[in-house]
Amino acid sequence: MTFQKGLRAAGLTAMVLVLSACGVSGRLGNSLGGSSGGSSAGIRNAPAQPRETDRLGREIVGGRVRNSTIWDLFGNRDDPNITVEVNKYIWRASLEVLNFMPIQTVDPFTGVIVYGYGVPPGGGSAYRATVYVQDPALDARSLKVALQGRGGRSVSADTVRAVEDAILTRARQLRIQDGKL
Repeated sequence: MTFQKGLRAAGLTAMVLVLSACGVSGRLGNSLGGSSGGSSAGIRNAPAQPRETDRLGREIVGGRVRNSTIWDLFGNRDDPNITVEVNKYIWRASLEVLNFMPIQTVDPFTGVIVYGYGVPPGGGSAYRATVYVQDPALDARSLKVALQGRGGRSVSADTVRAVEDAILTRARQLRIQDGKL
């Protein structure tokens, strides 16, 4: 009885593998280093060809709507013009430098951290901050900080600049520590 169950499981597994390979025809050869009829998709540094899409955004291949397969999960098809990247050192430094403020909202995909009101150590007035990390580069133009005082009061530009400098200095320290690993 157990031999029949094992044979049935092996047959079922084989059928699933055969069926899952059904939409792979040209792409499987490229992913394994083979050829698929002279397509430039297998060349590593070739520029990406623009994809033809229908009005619903589905990809058109050979005049037909391309069906997705299980192998699409393993491909990197993200458009770099849409994907947002955040510098991890500036991100971590923002969390460390402004750790006296409670975090209200964090969105690592857009690079926004919103803090609630907090009083800095040694300071008397409470601030709230919004930090925007907008670029993967470790430089000043990647970081935008907006500070606001209690009651909506504006904060001097020197204070904002000092907070930005503290975040960038800590980010550079984290980068140097990471390089010593």
